[in-house]
Amino acid sequence: MTTPLDRAREHAVQHYENAVELMRRFCAIPSISTLPEHESDMTRAAEWLIEQLLALGMDQASVLPTGGHPVVYAEWLGAPGKPTVLIYGHYDVQPVDPIEEWDTDPFIPTIRREDMVARGASDMKGQLAACLAALEALRAAHGTYPINLKFLIEGEEEIGSPNLGAFIQAEADRLGCDFVLNCDSGIYGVDQPSITYGLRGLAYFDLEVRGPQSDLHSGIFGGAVHNPLQALCELIAGMHDADGRITLPGFYDAVLPLEANERDVLARGKTMDEAEWKRLSGAPAAWGESDYTILERIGARPTLEVNGLIGGFTGEGAKTVLPAKAQAKISMRLVPHQTSDAVADQLRAYLEAHAPSTVTWELLQLAGAPAAITRRNSPPMKAAARALEAVFGVEPAWRRDGGTVPVVGLLKELLGVDTVLLGFELPDAGFHGPNEKMHLPTFKRAIETYIRFLNDLE
Repeated sequence: MTTPLDRAREHAVQHYENAVELMRRFCAIPSISTLPEHESDMTRAAEWLIEQLLALGMDQASVLPTGGHPVVYAEWLGAPGKPTVLIYGHYDVQPVDPIEEWDTDPFIPTIRREDMVARGASDMKGQLAACLAALEALRAAHGTYPINLKFLIEGEEEIGSPNLGAFIQAEADRLGCDFVLNCDSGIYGVDQPSITYGLRGLAYFDLEVRGPQSDLHSGIFGGAVHNPLQALCELIAGMHDADGRITLPGFYDAVLPLEANERDVLARGKTMDEAEWKRLSGAPAAWGESDYTILERIGARPTLEVNGLIGGFTGEGAKTVLPAKAQAKISMRLVPHQTSDAVADQLRAYLEAHAPSTVTWELLQLAGAPAAITRRNSPPMKAAARALEAVFGVEPAWRRDGGTVPVVGLLKELLGVDTVLLGFELPDAGFHGPNEKMHLPTFKRAIETYIRFLNDLE
């Protein structure tokens, strides 16, 4: 006699091509949240999700306004006494620049060998499509759902979720749940499943340094006017010491040391030697705090990065200009107990101490999100580990990721619930870069993993 789990798995196998087509259709919508010219595409993506959720039998599904792009909300509460899972995702994607480095049109999803190449294929439309396909299979097998479901799918994750906190606070009663399933994460490799239990937070800044009132002739004024670009570069260069440590006053005061047992847990999951890091990153060598492994540096230590420098003449040919201003985009990845407001104060204190009197400066904080840690021994986390081991045939590793998913910290802070990060991005998936892709055999395993995980929560 077959079980509902057996029937759901078989349904997923029989309808696998439908799931791939679902991902293709979703990825074809250019829902780039940061570009105003894609406003209508954002609306189209949200409405497309409503159609899919209603087709899956949700009791209700609606597009709810925020101060920016809307949130897609849906629910099915037909399993009294069973857990309620809030499934989180985002329907927005990153811009496609540099477009010339794409081998195919980023919004004409293309299958190449074992990959679907498209913007959003791995981050995170492919993951959402896998989860929706798993729900369809569970519904077909059970005739209903074995647990209660709620959906929170936002449209601003790729711009730092600026309106999500206010939305969650206003809709706390509607969003109430036992825990959150977040599909926006990854695994170590095609045969190396892993579960993310820690995420770094984010603080993002726009720093502008000003000198003369307008651009000047570098021959007439050069040497007697402090070039704002030079001053900015000098300030940035001083933000790290020779060992890669950040020099902002008090920056490490809230950073807890990594305990030996946690370092052991992280090391058991995966090793990352210099050669593998060079292959993955394309960099000529690894860099950073020498007292920590590469995986610890990118998952459990704070950072300060310069994301962009703007100023002066950057066109073809020559123009001998001394620019009036220079601008830097600066991001920090934060670990638990650091806050975006605290590091903003530390950055201002550094600038006040080190900026020369020959220039003025202005610092704007553009985004902030808390770091998050989830208990590895909670029942949902154990269910996720069982599901991954059943599908991949090996015990999953535990990992702390360097990226930021703002909603994880927000939901913990505002609703008091933990999040299971169960996603399937691969390290070489190219998310945020050209030729982003979803590995289709991994996509197939993702569907089965979600089936097993959600079925195991009865």
